Amino acid sequence: MTPLTIIHHPECILHLTGQGHPECPERYIAVINELQNQGYLQEASFNLLAKKASNADILRCHSQIYVNRVKAECEYLRMLNIPEATSMLSTGDVQICSNSFEIALLAAGAGLLAVDKVMQEKSKTAFCAMRPPGHHATTSQGMGFCLFNNIAIAARYAQATYNVKKVLIVDWDVHHGNGTQEIFYNDPSVFYFSTHQEGIYPGTGKKEDIGAGNIYNCPISGGKNSRLEVLKAYEDDLANAMLLFKPELVLISAGFDAHHTDPLGGYDAHCGTPQAGFDLITQDFTTLTEIVQKIAKKHCQGKIVSILEGGYNLKALAESVRAHTKILSE
Repeated sequence: MTPLTIIHHPECILHLTGQGHPECPERYIAVINELQNQGYLQEASFNLLAKKASNADILRCHSQIYVNRVKAECEYLRMLNIPEATSMLSTGDVQICSNSFEIALLAAGAGLLAVDKVMQEKSKTAFCAMRPPGHHATTSQGMGFCLFNNIAIAARYAQATYNVKKVLIVDWDVHHGNGTQEIFYNDPSVFYFSTHQEGIYPGTGKKEDIGAGNIYNCPISGGKNSRLEVLKAYEDDLANAMLLFKPELVLISAGFDAHHTDPLGGYDAHCGTPQAGFDLITQDFTTLTEIVQKIAKKHCQGKIVSILEGGYNLKALAESVRAHTKILSE
């Protein structure tokens, strides 16, 4: 059994978001090039192409009305017969093109394949190098660059297919995963743990939002040394909470926009402003992964599925993914 399976699909680059948009096809290219350089894509049996999630898979987390809306709005762009035409999804701040619906099905399907590999013990861990991201997508609304909630769909699939009773979702993206919280808010079978910068998009993730005792938000002020508070939250709060919850599967919403160089969430870009960003360094993603890995090994034989979320400085994104996957492969 190999420690790490990589799941991706080159058609991710066909989800077009318009010139200058931070959630761009180059993100996928940067991550895949880094994984290639590290040798993770050399073994064909553990370098897998994502398959599309079915409508039934998507409906475990989203309404049929919303799914139909996304499909129809993408089909309308196809009817325009302008290959690079993009528009804003009617439910929120997500740029879409004619291909976006199909690519979003692939992004969601990657998590399902990852769950299969880990739960069938064909791989200890899996990393989904896909776009668009997902943790802002709610039951009935796409927003924050997200169409379908990939991590939530993977969790529900694990429960439905493998009878997993307790799923831990860890989210260290600089932005709160409001969609993930909404989907599982009153479901004690899924524990959602999030560190995120307080006061920035989407403005959710308050400490007092606890759901059925299964939501644990750690809003942290941006600024110098915010990284230390993030690390402490995982070392102390998450580890202690898992002593009681005892997950059977660990999923990671692996956002890397808390890196200090990130243009959206990083300290360097916002230093001196009221919303100064996080200042995590690349090594911190090694440490975060090690903490989560220790929890997974203690409670669920090391079973981890990681799904890419944010990260918009291409160099920092590639370096952070390298740090993250190195630990997952051990």
